[in-house]
Amino acid sequence: MPSVLFLCIENSCRSQMAEAYARQRAPEGWIIASAGSRPSGRVDETAAALMREEGIDLGSHRSKGLSDLPPVTWDAVVVMGCGEECPSLAARKRLEWDLSDPKGLPLDEFRRVRDEIGRRVSALLQALSAVPPGSS
Repeated sequence: MPSVLFLCIENSCRSQMAEAYARQRAPEGWIIASAGSRPSGRVDETAAALMREEGIDLGSHRSKGLSDLPPVTWDAVVVMGCGEECPSLAARKRLEWDLSDPKGLPLDEFRRVRDEIGRRVSALLQALSAVPPGSS
């Protein structure tokens, strides 16, 4: 089964939303995870509220660090705004999504970032579905 990891700095907004969208939209059995290079220890309340608008509950999510990840070679690692702070993990494909950190933004801008993450996650899942796991 394909595996996808979403990384950002705090693992409280962007990567949490991406993980949630991917878990909702990926076929059963896919390995989906997120983490932060400097995890905040909590999921951002606004991110949780705006994901509820999408019918997705982040209540069971927690902010995780890199040491919480299983030692696997990911099919795709997506980094969002953490640049050099996101280490190079074993991955068949590494993507850099240049997305603003929505934390502290007005709600309409936060929603725009959320919606863009949703679009990109859908496109990524579609692309990975077309490629057999383990091939590039």
